[in-house]
Amino acid sequence: MKPNPEGNEQLTAFAGVLLIVFLAIEGATLLNLRALLTVHAFVGMFLLPIVLLKLGSTGWRMMRYYLGNTEYVHRGPPAFPLRVVVAPVVVASTLVLFGTGIYLLAVHEVHGTAVGLHKASFVVWLIATSIHVLARLVRMSEALRARYPGLGVRLGVVAATLVAGAVVAVGTLPGADHLQDQVTAQVGLDVR
Repeated sequence: MKPNPEGNEQLTAFAGVLLIVFLAIEGATLLNLRALLTVHAFVGMFLLPIVLLKLGSTGWRMMRYYLGNTEYVHRGPPAFPLRVVVAPVVVASTLVLFGTGIYLLAVHEVHGTAVGLHKASFVVWLIATSIHVLARLVRMSEALRARYPGLGVRLGVVAATLVAGAVVAVGTLPGADHLQDQVTAQVGLDVR
């Protein structure tokens, strides 16, 4: 199989667009988190496969570049500040943000150290990811419009990722409902 850095960039762009859309929905839940905690957890779990796709596609590009694959080397690395400062912060804060979110959902925790870490990692993630998106927006839009060989396969991967996200989100919905029940009971909104 011939290396396809353009196709990889397009797959990364598809994942990026999905992340922007669903992260906007996730961000909207923050406007009334007490009432929308179930939706917040559901969308967060739905995002997991998309985040893994984005990390995987960018990791693949990085690995191919640093292993000296001619096609990837020819395309060059991302700009130095993005590569050595922004990207590591985005990856680390993403792992902490989603890791603490999964932990909170698994143990039904609504306050404490893990909640604080989840909130703090969100702030760091938001700043670093905003810089990353703004820096990559033009290149991302070009990759989305292009017609590279293997487009059908990439679209299939994206579709499978969305299905996986739905399966994960639906599978964790009982835990999300339990969290919501805990929050509403704490503020006296439980009417049972």
